[in-house]
Amino acid sequence: MQPRLLFIQRGAGGSALWRLRNIVLRPLSGAWCPSLPRVRRVATAAGDTVSIGDVHIKLKQPTNPELVPMKHMLEPLPQSLVQHLRWIMQKDLLGQDVFLIGPPGPLRRSIAMQYLELTKREVEYMALSRDTTETDLKQRREIRAGTAFYVDQCAVRAATAGRILVLEGLEKAERNVLPVLNNLLENREMQLEDGRFLMSAERYDKLLKEHTKEELDMWKIVRVSEDFRVIALGLPVPRYPGNPLDPPLRSRFQARDVYCLPFQDHLTVLYAIGPNVPTERISQMLSFATTLCTQESTTLGLPEFPVDNLPVVIKIMDAFPMMSTQLLLHRLYPHDLMLGKEGRTGVEDVLKTFDLLGSASSSLPKEVKGINETSGETSQAEAIIQIGDKEVAIKIPTGTKPLKFHTTSSNFIRTSSHDRLLAEMMQSHMVKDMCLIGGKGCGKTVIAKEFADMLGYSIEPITLYQDMTARDLLQQRYTLPNGDTAWRPAPLVTAALDGKLVVLDGIHRVNPGTLAILQRLIHDRELTLYDGTRLLRADRYQDLKKELNLADDDLQQRLIYPIHPSFRILALAEPPVVGSSTQQWLGSELLTMFLFHSVRPLSMKEEMDVITKMIPHVPKDAVSQLLHFTHRLRQSSDPTAKSLASSLSTRQLLRICNRLAHCPDESLYHAVNKACLSRFLPSLARSALQKNLKDSGIEATDVEQQGTDVRCEIKSGILTIGKVSIPLHNPEEKMKVPDVLFYENTQHMQVMEDLLKDFVLGEHLLLIGNQGVGKNKIVDHFLHLLNRPREYLQLHRDTTVQSLTLQPSVQHGVIMYEDSPLVKAVKYGHILLIDEADKAPTNVTCILKTLVESGEMILSDGRRIVVDQATAEGRPDVIVIHPDFRMMVLANRPGFPFLGNDFFGALGDIFSCSAVDNPKPQSELAMLRQYGPDVPEPVLQKLVSAFGDLRNMADQGIITYPYSTREVVNIVKHLQKFPTEGLANVVRNVFDFDSYNGEMREILINTLHKHGIPIGAKPTNVQLAKELPLPECKLFSHWTFNQPENANCKVLCPTESRQTVIKGPVYVKVQGYAQERHESRGLNFTEEQAHWTIPLNEVDIVCDVATVKGETIDTIYVATCNPVSLYAMNVPGSSIMYVDLYDVFPRNAGGVWQPFVTVAPLAPPLHNQVILHEEQSNVILLLNMTNGAVSRIIFSGKEQEPPKKTHWWSNREDQVSSLVIYKMCREFSHKNWLVFYKKQGNSLDVLDVLEGQAHSLSLPINVQSVHLVAEDRWLLVESKTNKKFLLTKPMYIGSDLSGACELHAINEEPVHTGFGMTTALELLSPCTVSKEELSSVNLSAALGQKIASPNRILSDENSYATIVVGFPDLMSPNEVYTWKRRAQSDQTSASPSSDKFFSGRSPSGKVKQTNCITLTGINQVIRAVAATEVPLSEIYPQDVKAPVTAGFLEVTDLNTKKIKYIPIPRPRSVSPYTQWVSQISDTEVLIAPMGTGGVVTVDLGGHVRLWETGFDHLQRSLLEWRSMIGQQDGRPIQITVQKDSGLDVTAPKHGRVDVQNAPHVGGNTWAGGTGGRDTAGLGGKGGPYRLDAGHKVYQVSQAEKDAVPEEVKRAAREMGEKAFRERLKEIHMSEYDAATYERFSGAVRRQVQSIRVILDSLQAKGKERQWLRHQSVGELDDTKIIDGLAGEKAIYKRRGELEPELGSPQQKPKRLRLLVDVSGSMYRFNGLDGRLERSMEAVCMVLEAFENYEQKLKYDIVGHSGDGFNIELVRSEKIPKNNKERLQIIKTMHAHAQFCMSGDHTLEGTEHAIQEIAREEADEHFVIVLSDANLERYGISSTRFARVLTSNPQVNAFAIFIGSLGNQAERLQQTLPAGRSFVAMDAKQIPQILQQIFTSTLLSAA
Repeated sequence: MQPRLLFIQRGAGGSALWRLRNIVLRPLSGAWCPSLPRVRRVATAAGDTVSIGDVHIKLKQPTNPELVPMKHMLEPLPQSLVQHLRWIMQKDLLGQDVFLIGPPGPLRRSIAMQYLELTKREVEYMALSRDTTETDLKQRREIRAGTAFYVDQCAVRAATAGRILVLEGLEKAERNVLPVLNNLLENREMQLEDGRFLMSAERYDKLLKEHTKEELDMWKIVRVSEDFRVIALGLPVPRYPGNPLDPPLRSRFQARDVYCLPFQDHLTVLYAIGPNVPTERISQMLSFATTLCTQESTTLGLPEFPVDNLPVVIKIMDAFPMMSTQLLLHRLYPHDLMLGKEGRTGVEDVLKTFDLLGSASSSLPKEVKGINETSGETSQAEAIIQIGDKEVAIKIPTGTKPLKFHTTSSNFIRTSSHDRLLAEMMQSHMVKDMCLIGGKGCGKTVIAKEFADMLGYSIEPITLYQDMTARDLLQQRYTLPNGDTAWRPAPLVTAALDGKLVVLDGIHRVNPGTLAILQRLIHDRELTLYDGTRLLRADRYQDLKKELNLADDDLQQRLIYPIHPSFRILALAEPPVVGSSTQQWLGSELLTMFLFHSVRPLSMKEEMDVITKMIPHVPKDAVSQLLHFTHRLRQSSDPTAKSLASSLSTRQLLRICNRLAHCPDESLYHAVNKACLSRFLPSLARSALQKNLKDSGIEATDVEQQGTDVRCEIKSGILTIGKVSIPLHNPEEKMKVPDVLFYENTQHMQVMEDLLKDFVLGEHLLLIGNQGVGKNKIVDHFLHLLNRPREYLQLHRDTTVQSLTLQPSVQHGVIMYEDSPLVKAVKYGHILLIDEADKAPTNVTCILKTLVESGEMILSDGRRIVVDQATAEGRPDVIVIHPDFRMMVLANRPGFPFLGNDFFGALGDIFSCSAVDNPKPQSELAMLRQYGPDVPEPVLQKLVSAFGDLRNMADQGIITYPYSTREVVNIVKHLQKFPTEGLANVVRNVFDFDSYNGEMREILINTLHKHGIPIGAKPTNVQLAKELPLPECKLFSHWTFNQPENANCKVLCPTESRQTVIKGPVYVKVQGYAQERHESRGLNFTEEQAHWTIPLNEVDIVCDVATVKGETIDTIYVATCNPVSLYAMNVPGSSIMYVDLYDVFPRNAGGVWQPFVTVAPLAPPLHNQVILHEEQSNVILLLNMTNGAVSRIIFSGKEQEPPKKTHWWSNREDQVSSLVIYKMCREFSHKNWLVFYKKQGNSLDVLDVLEGQAHSLSLPINVQSVHLVAEDRWLLVESKTNKKFLLTKPMYIGSDLSGACELHAINEEPVHTGFGMTTALELLSPCTVSKEELSSVNLSAALGQKIASPNRILSDENSYATIVVGFPDLMSPNEVYTWKRRAQSDQTSASPSSDKFFSGRSPSGKVKQTNCITLTGINQVIRAVAATEVPLSEIYPQDVKAPVTAGFLEVTDLNTKKIKYIPIPRPRSVSPYTQWVSQISDTEVLIAPMGTGGVVTVDLGGHVRLWETGFDHLQRSLLEWRSMIGQQDGRPIQITVQKDSGLDVTAPKHGRVDVQNAPHVGGNTWAGGTGGRDTAGLGGKGGPYRLDAGHKVYQVSQAEKDAVPEEVKRAAREMGEKAFRERLKEIHMSEYDAATYERFSGAVRRQVQSIRVILDSLQAKGKERQWLRHQSVGELDDTKIIDGLAGEKAIYKRRGELEPELGSPQQKPKRLRLLVDVSGSMYRFNGLDGRLERSMEAVCMVLEAFENYEQKLKYDIVGHSGDGFNIELVRSEKIPKNNKERLQIIKTMHAHAQFCMSGDHTLEGTEHAIQEIAREEADEHFVIVLSDANLERYGISSTRFARVLTSNPQVNAFAIFIGSLGNQAERLQQTLPAGRSFVAMDAKQIPQILQQIFTSTLLSAA
């Protein structure tokens, strides 16, 4: 195969060509010039002479004719080449060394070889690479029979034998290597390692005249032949990457620029090759090629066109004249794969210029119709290719195996695009080696295999990796059993000899310098190996054999072998990343080596075809959904979507579908998330994925969201996890089966079920997760259950490809290789567990790819792993993969803070991936209970919730370290072992790592406090409310009932029953919000237990609160009335359910009708249902909180509202004066019945919700209030008189018991004072009456006497509490005991109403909520009172100012006879409707009982607080709280060593008393000693009693020790202030300005800190040191052990900074533009939501976060407003340096927003920013737009804005909308691309969102 022909063949074509030349070329080149130099060989008697023009050289007979190049020189030669040869001959005659410099390609080497062939010179060829060392050039040591010898290498051999040394690729060698040749080049002298000295011929001959040859030999002087020359071939650096020539070396060469052939010469050559091709097409193609080699195209950054490969394409065109020229040129120059947009446009324009764009007449290859063996010719076949509608037969080389053209393989499904690709590959295969470029998992390997099978090739797969050396590719050293060193050919070389198809997998990974050593093999099919072996092209080998008349054996003794004519190379690569400094691998040099074919992703129809044929049972609709989703991502222009699409390659889709086919219950949503590893995607990418999934209709199932319980069992040898089963394995090596402590929990079992599904399908598994989430535990337990032995391999950054496979060692001077766990696992069928896979460089781990994919791998000792048993027959060097072998890989998630290598990105495609997360709270709790069975449950719950919160923060990027289960388990283990240590102390074991980072520490402490872990609290921090004594209890009055005989006072109440009418239901939406619960006992212990906030509107008014007690969970309901809505939350619980009833109760704009709603929760079977009652309209609604069903209950046949009943919400002006109020009594709502009455009305309605019945009771009195004191006894208070009545009724009202309800009047008789006088009684309406009685214990404690009797406790405004003994069951006189309230001096009778305490400030009369409750279980009455009614002077000392509160909880405790006032913190905001608010409650809170010993309060700002008031409860909680802090009793800790003294105890005695009382330790003489025996003392043994002789320890209290002396604090403070003032002075900043700046800077300090932390670590990662090889000191390099044995010195490696390769593209900074809104609306609405301030904070954050990173991130800040769209704030070259300059920018923003014109230029600003930034050179471009969302006001549609945002795919543009009116921002966000827009309703989120953008995108590869 000749890829380059520099001549025109003789024969018939030749004469035709001469004619053509005369016709075509003469007009082009002017007159034919006979004086051009010609090459002549003249034979004379004196010997042969070669003349080129006027230069002659005399030929010498070569000693080793096999070393003379052959068949490079064919005539006639183009004149340009003759000129080059003439120049080389001149230099040869002058004895000068030459350097042929020029663009990449075989031309320079070809000229050198032609010259050598012409002059019959022997050649020593050496291709240099970055691995070439001094020993490769001079001398290498080899061991023979145990002795080290020096063997001359190419330079020395050439010098001594008078050969020509051809050095190719000087720019590839490392800098310090080539200078060893300097002296040899200049003076022809060199000192050799073996002591010999090379000397120039001239000097040697002089010496020879004076000395004999023996003497010179004895002095080890060797003559350098006068015929020795050096021809160096190199590329110009810096235009191409590489090392520039060392000046001393450069000066020793004569240079010649060998550019491409001149246009005419080239045209001539091409015409000769393609006689069937129209001449104008050849001319156009050459013109195109030449254009792309001009200076102009290179300045555009375009790689040079591989002109030397044009003949190859012309050959294809000769066979296929109808072929599309553009397609063929694309194979040479795949511009769409390797160039950016600008470059692509440039190339397409040139194609257009030369009319080379695909024309209608040209055809494309369709498929290979057949391949037939040709008779008589080995390794040749005829392929029939259909192109258009024609069929063309061509001859192509084939492999050594039989052809398999018609076989259908189960692993390869043909599609039309595959057929076309294979046909194109056949064309290229005819002429040259190929390279397939395609994304991960698109089927390159499968196509290569199919191609090989069609042509009968054996494949030799070679995985390339970054550190691969030239030796790894060609030849490796090894030791023979006797210790001698030898060379072993690498697979590439054996494949070349055997005629195999070499598949070079991953040429995009390998260093281009290493690949360059294959250039000669690819271009000329020649290769020189390290041991001197030469491989020749088959025809050259045959000619040599013929010419020298030698047999094959003779040539092989001379180390010459033929390359098999069938040998081909097929390279596989991933597409280059345009613009990347590291991944733009396809450069000018590589373009010359291959013909490139692009493997396009399959179309949806083809992919469907492949999947359904490969996996016939897969559900078709699922596949269709999956493919629509995948192709949607692939076709998106959004880079985020494209990167997601790369995780869904065809290979991955097949894996997903395989699972779907085998596990029908598998969810597609789960499968896609698993494949994309969505759990660990940056938040932007995750939201883009979810949005695309939703748009494609792939959604999570309910089962998935809830999670199912997975069981694991082993029955009769079958393991079942969940729904998946597998037979157990019976291993031989049982000791390798892992056995680990594992506590099963639901989540981990689900992961294991998932793993088992994949395991059963034969997949290799990859588990990715944060640290400490239990990856190792899960896998070990999984293998334990499967009973599978395991081999363990842990990777690290120093892992090499060699150490992955074999471990070399030297034994008795022989290299022995020990199998690594990988090889053992492959051999014996064990499971290979690879841990920390992300720590090893991806270029190392990628060798696992061939093992997983093709089941083949070559080990460094020459053995090979194969999958096919047949190939291993009788071959000892072959290891067959055991069928049970599997790989399980563990890795940390990609990205910050792990900063490992992206294993998932590089190899995730070939494994089935599972994301392992921390267990969910329930699973984690269950697991912790097993680790700490004795640790109190509340402690475990606190830990789980606190760590859950911290993990969420880590996901959001607020904190950097992801706290894991491992840390919690360690805390629990500690608490289990040392229960007295407080939780607050033990958590420090984890959090002390962060104790030096101020911001982080603050976040942690706040989080721990939020969850009730009292870190930093002291046992003395108890701040319970002060207790005041309760006044004496007095017998106040008697209640007497009229006896039955007095019939006048007993009234029968008629009842009437009827069915209720239910209207509805209508369904309203039940929304959920997160319940951000904060435990209140973090730092101090108070009565408040916890608090959280309901998401209220600004104008919402809380109007009622009710609670339901459940077995384990209590529920709180809060009703609000503007608009009417209901919130429900469980305690404990994590969410708040919300129902908006605006549609049922529309808000009244006039403000006349002010609804007031009360709520009554019902009990099972009406679980989760409530009754809502509106008091003015008497509307009763039944609301189901589970499904949002709302029904209206109407008492049939009863008018319960004014006639305008259809408009009960309308403005009723006439009602303002006399509002009718309806009330609901809900004491027995837990029995599902309620009582309703009208205030001042004379009837009661009983509603039985369950039965759907209403009973009406008519009364003879007008009712003020009703208290249900028992189910069958109700206390009624008459309006106006406040006279009380007792209504008795049967338990259940039936329709026939009309006369059973009796009304008894109650007379309140005062107690006689004893002087015959009675006190006048003021009748009061009680605020609350308990429905249960006090227990006899509580009653006795309250009254101070042992008593058991029915009783009720009530409260009114004049008493703290009142107990009525005997009520309501005994009709005899009831005693009323009361604790009178002290008359308060400041309480004047301001209100005319007798109901003073509850008098409202409203015109309509009384407050609607009584705010008083009784807790009979703990004997307390609690009410919420305003601060004006609290004796503040008694509670707070004079010097302490009372806090501003929403009110106080007045707790009257009848057990302890104490009263205390607990302050309730003030709400942050209260509705502006103060008049309405004031009608609801006197204080700013509402209260309800909670549990048995507590209260819940809800203030009007929506803050829910739980309080504990019961004395016993508080005592218990205080003990728990103190035990969490730990027992710090202040005593010093003693260290005691118990040692057996060996002396026996004698009789005990007191011992002698020391008069001086000196301390005594040990012994048995003195009394009062320590640690002795027999005598009285302390800490010894055998003494009669303890005796402390008073050796007192003076002890400072712990608090005193901890405290830093005041003067130290003061000095530190002064020092700080002084430094601060100095700094201000330095930058001329006033203290006022400093404080202003601090306001903005302080608000974003945390975000600035976290961005800088990430930037720092990325910078550190970027500067990570690399291994420098070939060092003379450092660590032994495994790959050079043999060189070490042989005595070489440069066999070490060490870490060092790797200098960037010269000529490699510069690392460009990332470019960011922040576009901020400084329009008038920002200033106008700033007061509403602080949007301008937040924007200023965002700017401050950018300025501070990127300080000192300007070289990595170039940014500027521009404003937009009504004044314009490009208002410069910060220029990228003039970044503010200090706080003063930064403040100036912030001030400018503020001033501009204040004074600018109105208007909006968001759109123009964004467009301009994107256009301008795209022009700049940068690694990546970002534009972030901050704007308020009122674009619609200015007529800007969201689709236009979306178009602008995505107008340039090179620029990542993001929009953050600040605040908006209504839901503008949300609507806008829905129309914009996913992950590109954010809504910051709370402007505080802006810095947070910015941080999120930076961390997910900007810093992803910074």
